This record gives sequence, C-alpha cells and structure tokens, in this order.
Amino acid sequence: MTVKSRLTSVDVPLAAGPFCGPTCTCLAEFFREELLKHHQCLERQREYYSDDAISQAEDALARLMSQLDSLCQRDDACQMIGEMLRKFDLVTKLSAWTEASKLH
Repeated sequence: MTVKSRLTSVDVPLAAGPFCGPTCTCLAEFFREELLKHHQCLERQREYYSDDAISQAEDALARLMSQLDSLCQRDDACQMIGEMLRKFDLVTKLSAWTEASKLH
C-alpha cells in the first residue's frame, strides 16, 4: 500500500461532527506535538520513499496541522484525530520507534 492510499482519508470536513465550543489549547498542543513527531520520523525515513510520496504525506500533515484548532473543538476530537494519527503511524511507524526507545 502506498503512502497516498494510506493518507487520502485524512481530509476531514470541518462542518462534520458536533462542536463543543472553544478550542482546548492543551489538546491542540498535544496533537500538534504528535504531528511534529510524525513529521520528524518521516524526515528520518525520506530516503525510503519517493519524493512524491513524501510530498503527499507532508501535505496531509500540513492540512491536518492547519485545521487542528478547529478540529479540537469537536466533541469527538480525541477519537477522530487519534484515528488520523494511527493512519500516519501506518506510514511513519512512529509507535515502533517510540516503543523501542522505552526498552532498556
């Protein structure tokens, strides 16, 4: 499966889903840090993907990052953004890198 096919469903319409009010900055900052970790992991793996695949993944990360404050207003923000992070993890394998670093 290519990066493009894994990340095409990352687009989330902002009008979909219930909104719960002002953005929780703590939640937005947490997700922003997680997205940055995925981007850093993608950078470390750049040599293993085509330029086009990297570009598509970076575009998806940028779109999500630009919508993050609005998305965090949703009642289902943790679930929805968590699903998107899992899709990025299919590409970056960040969780595997993180789990390995916890081993002593």
